[in-house]
Order: sequence, then structure tokens, then C-alpha cells
Amino acid sequence: MTNSPASYISHLSKDKKFARILAGQESFLLKKRKQVYLHLVSSIMSQQLSTKVAEVFHKRFLKLYSGKPSPRQILDTPVETLRSIGLSGSKANYIHNVALFAIEHGMDFKVLGKMNNEEVIEYLTRIKGVGHWTAEMLLMFTLGREDVFAVDDLGIQQAMIRVYKLDNTDKKKLKEEMLRISAKWSPFRTYACLHLWRHKDGA
Repeated sequence: MTNSPASYISHLSKDKKFARILAGQESFLLKKRKQVYLHLVSSIMSQQLSTKVAEVFHKRFLKLYSGKPSPRQILDTPVETLRSIGLSGSKANYIHNVALFAIEHGMDFKVLGKMNNEEVIEYLTRIKGVGHWTAEMLLMFTLGREDVFAVDDLGIQQAMIRVYKLDNTDKKKLKEEMLRISAKWSPFRTYACLHLWRHKDGA
């Protein structure tokens, strides 16, 4: 982990177009969070929802329990109960899948911490309902990995199309160009994503 934002800002600023984004924004500091299964559940709940709506769902979920629930408590919660807080049937089942996987295979922070990014993605996407994007969000916001680039994220695509004047008529070519541009941001691509999201929201 970088000791101060200055090191990543200095590196990303070498890209002149990106330097303009950084000029008007405060820096970020990534955090590591230990209860991986709980953050994965939260990520599934927030899929295809705005941040505000996702927060409402998360609060309703936690209200079902006294304190933070264990994987066993989540698994023992009926699908109907999970649906009663506004979740779809498929999301309720995916949440059960995460809890079961945590019980049967483990989702220990220290164990995952020894895996590289691709190994974590491969491990977690074995769970039905956890796709590549969801695993990337976990790498960024739970494991605190600094060099993750979410090429499939719509917000990242929209921001880069605007900043780098990219052609989005061919999705495959768009992603290839995004990966080419983002390569020079390594090893701080997570921070680049954070600033691109903020740029999109503020634009």
C-alpha cells in the first residue's frame, strides 16, 4: 500500500489528460476491511442500484440481525425474509450462495490477502451471483488493492470516452483502447478508477 496519496498522484499526473482530472479533486486513501463475506453480500445487494438506494437496502439488511451477522446466520435467514427488505429472489439466493461458500470454503481476509488479484477473482467467481465486476469491487474496497482496473464498468467507460474522446461504437475496440491507456497508470489503477468515477459524477 502506498504510504501517502502523493506517490499515486505524482504517477498518474504524468498522463496530461488525467492530470486535469486530478487538479480539481481531493485524493483518496484505500482501506482494508476484514469481514470479506459481509462486504461481498453488500456488493451483491448494490448491483445495478444507485449508491443511495444501495445504502437503504444495506441498513434494512443489518436490521434483520442484532449486530453483524455471521455466514451461518445469513444462510439461516429465509429467502422470503431477505425479499421482504426489497431484494429480488435472485439476489436473495446469491446472498445465500456467498454465506454457504464462506462456510464451506472460507473467505478469510488473511488467506485472500496472500492471493494475487487474478487468483482472488477466480476464487470468488466460483460463487453463483459473483461476477468479474463484483470481485473487482471487492479487491478495491475490501482488500484495498491499488492496481485494479474495472474495464467493464459503465461509469469508467463513460468517463474515459469523455476525457480521451474515445469511439464507443465498437465495445471490443473501446475496451482494448481503455486497457492500452490504463496500462501507464499501473501500479495505481484503482486510484485512477476512483477519480474517474468522481469525475463522471461531477461532470
